[in-house]
Amino acid sequence: MSILITLGVVFGLLLLAEQLRRKQIIHGEIARKFVHITVGAFIATWPYYLSMLSIQFICLLMLVGVVASRFLSIFQAIHGVRRKTWGDMLFPLGIGLAAMLASEPWIFSAAVLHLSLADGAAALVGERYKKAGKYVIAGQKKTIVGTTVFWAISFMILLVLILTHQSQLSLVAVPLLLGLTSVVTFAENVTPSSADNIVVPFLVTAALNSLLFAG
Repeated sequence: MSILITLGVVFGLLLLAEQLRRKQIIHGEIARKFVHITVGAFIATWPYYLSMLSIQFICLLMLVGVVASRFLSIFQAIHGVRRKTWGDMLFPLGIGLAAMLASEPWIFSAAVLHLSLADGAAALVGERYKKAGKYVIAGQKKTIVGTTVFWAISFMILLVLILTHQSQLSLVAVPLLLGLTSVVTFAENVTPSSADNIVVPFLVTAALNSLLFAG
C-alpha cells in the first residue's frame, strides 16, 4: 500500500507539472526542474517509511515510466527541452544507486537532496542569469551564480546533517563534511552533461558512509 501511495504522489506531481506547462505557467527547463526539485524532495523522505529494497523497486518502475514517456511523448514537462539530455533516465538510476549504497536513511536523503534541490536550484538560477559570469570547464558551460547556489545549498544540507547527527559523526567529520561541499560542487561542474545524476549521489553517499564508519 505504501508503494502504491508513493507512486500516486509521484504521478500527481508529474500531472501538476504537465498542467502548469500546458497553461504556460512554466515551460522548458523550468518545467523540467520543477519536476526535478518537487519529486526529488519527496523522494528524500522515502527511507523513513519505505525499505531501501522498495525504493530500488520504485526507481526501476520510474525508469520504465520515463522511457515510455519519452518515446510516447506523454510528459513533455520532463522531456520538452531543446538540448539533448539523458537526465530524465539517469535521475531514477542515481536515486536507485543511492538506495543501494546508503547505510542510513539520512545519508540517502542527503544524496537525493543534492541531486534534486542543489542541482535543480543551481540550474534554474544559472538559466535565469546565464549571461552573467559564464565560464567553461571540462567542456561544460556553467555560470558563477549557478555554481555558487549549488555550493550554498550543499553546504546547508550538510550543515543540517552535522547538527542533527552529531552522535553518529566524530569531530573530525565536521571539517571533512564541509570540504565535501566543495568536492561535490567541483564534480558537478566537470561531469559530462546529465551524468551528474549518477556521480553526485554516488559521491555524497560514499563519502558519508565512509565518515560514518570512521566515526
